[in-house]
Amino acid sequence: MKSLTNIRKATLEDMQGIRDLVMDLAIYEKAPEEVNTTLQDYEKNYLEGVFDAIVAEFEGKIVGMSLYYIAWSTWKGRMLYLEDFVVKESMRGHGVGKLLFDAFLQEAIARDCRLVKWQVLDWNAPAQKFYMQYKTVFDKEWWNGKIYLNAE
Repeated sequence: MKSLTNIRKATLEDMQGIRDLVMDLAIYEKAPEEVNTTLQDYEKNYLEGVFDAIVAEFEGKIVGMSLYYIAWSTWKGRMLYLEDFVVKESMRGHGVGKLLFDAFLQEAIARDCRLVKWQVLDWNAPAQKFYMQYKTVFDKEWWNGKIYLNAE
């Protein structure tokens, strides 16, 4: 399967496929009603350079993606923050996730980042197991804080 999967940087034309994968992820996480972003939001913010993405294609269809952006750590410096990383359920277990995550790490190196960072849900054991193969450090002492602005 690996040799049949094309890993590449996303383009504007990929935004619908990326948003579809985000919805798949939201359904997997039992929170589809939480997704408020539209295709137009994705297109606008992609064009403005707010985020970038890498996609995995199989037989001409997007089957996985990693969506990320540059951030700054006052302690470590430049970092790449992985906002979402998802592979279609039917493609899991075929190495697509590893290809995508490796491409994300290579992107971080190419951008001279000193750190990559992301979140994983405490109940998502398959994802945690996947990340452990990369010598991931899970920081369990920090709490995530957030404030929703202009929430409906």
